[in-house]
Amino acid sequence: MVVNRLRVNSLLGVLLLIGILCMINILAIRHGGRWDLSEAQRFSLAPQTLRVIGELQQKVMITVFTHDRSPGFRSYRDLLETYAHGNSLIHTAFVDPEQRPGLAKKFNISRLDTAVFESGTQVIHVTKPTEVELTNALIRVTQETKKVIGFLEGHGEREVEDRERNGYSRVKELLLEQGYEVERLSLQEASDIPDHLAVLVIAGPRYAFSSKEHERVTQFLQTNGRALILIDPETTSGLESLLAPWGLMLDAGIVVDEQDRLAQGSPTALLVRTFTDHDITHNFDVPVMLPVSRHLTFHKNNERNWDFMSLAQTSIKSWVETDFSDKAPVLNVDQDTAGPLILAAVLEPQASKVTPKIAGPAMVVIGNSSFASNTYIKFPGNTDFLFNAIAWLAREQKLVSLTAKDPALRPFLPNPTQEHTLLAIQVFSVPVLLLLLGLTIWRRRRHR
Repeated sequence: MVVNRLRVNSLLGVLLLIGILCMINILAIRHGGRWDLSEAQRFSLAPQTLRVIGELQQKVMITVFTHDRSPGFRSYRDLLETYAHGNSLIHTAFVDPEQRPGLAKKFNISRLDTAVFESGTQVIHVTKPTEVELTNALIRVTQETKKVIGFLEGHGEREVEDRERNGYSRVKELLLEQGYEVERLSLQEASDIPDHLAVLVIAGPRYAFSSKEHERVTQFLQTNGRALILIDPETTSGLESLLAPWGLMLDAGIVVDEQDRLAQGSPTALLVRTFTDHDITHNFDVPVMLPVSRHLTFHKNNERNWDFMSLAQTSIKSWVETDFSDKAPVLNVDQDTAGPLILAAVLEPQASKVTPKIAGPAMVVIGNSSFASNTYIKFPGNTDFLFNAIAWLAREQKLVSLTAKDPALRPFLPNPTQEHTLLAIQVFSVPVLLLLLGLTIWRRRRHR
């Protein structure tokens, strides 16, 4: 009898313990907290992201086309679990495109690890499993209207329909995936630049603008227009006279940098690493590849009374070269302009208490257009730099204010000096040390 009573008590104790554990798990799932103990805080969202998730008031469906063996699967899963935990209106699904080819075809999926955001009639594609990309897509997919990016044509500019190496077709594809609309514009056919353009892009013109075209661009910039102007060196587009009233000067020559350039590459193939603290470049630490660039100068006493701020510049070991008769150019102190040199800049009216800068016109000028071509846009820093500039010009401050977390492992891109040092250490120093160590051991053993 006593034994039976002990057995019943033990059974009840076990059942009670199981019940308590079940209740604790239920409460933890519904009301429990989350802790991030990872090295790079990869499971913690930025305050801006938490605000965007908290303010979300419409359903968003996120479908990730991937599989559990894909490199991006775990990153997508970890981040999206955190997003969905913050708002019940966010729903996620993971689909293997090989098992459901019909659904992949419906969304025009051309690469693995692509996330599709849907909300209402809006559809946004994301190809990078990062907080910046996911939050930006969440913002764009919940906007009622799409902002229009207009690309000017008719002066030898790079074309968004050109799929060759020098074309901008990849830029157009990325803009469409980011939720923008893209239009082609010819000032020879249109009487004025349309008011609905969020950003006017002038990408590498090679032929001169007419006086009427100058007037239209000037009027656009004076009436709250915002433009991205990419100008290559050694071109005669006539934009020099257009930009002069704003205080911007486009001097002749090509920038050469012995320090910030591609290792073992041409000294004109710049690998820019120095950025100022602007919304476009805030916490920007990824090098930007600018092949064959020109520099920008500014005169404060300009007709428009605009402000100027540098975005990117070369190192102190750079200069402007005008004579390339020698394949290995050398700084001529008497003739060449020495660095650091400005390669990209923002111009906007001086701020007033009544009208803040963000509400008025602005332009971003970069002394190179090939960095965004199909050949170079795949370089990570080039993509981020271009789209940060476009987002800022399109008055999408929420997007450019987000910055990616520092990864636990970051790729190292050496400049020529660093590469030579590494080469000396790895190829010469280490073998010589091993040889000396071997000889020392051999001599000691021989004399024993």
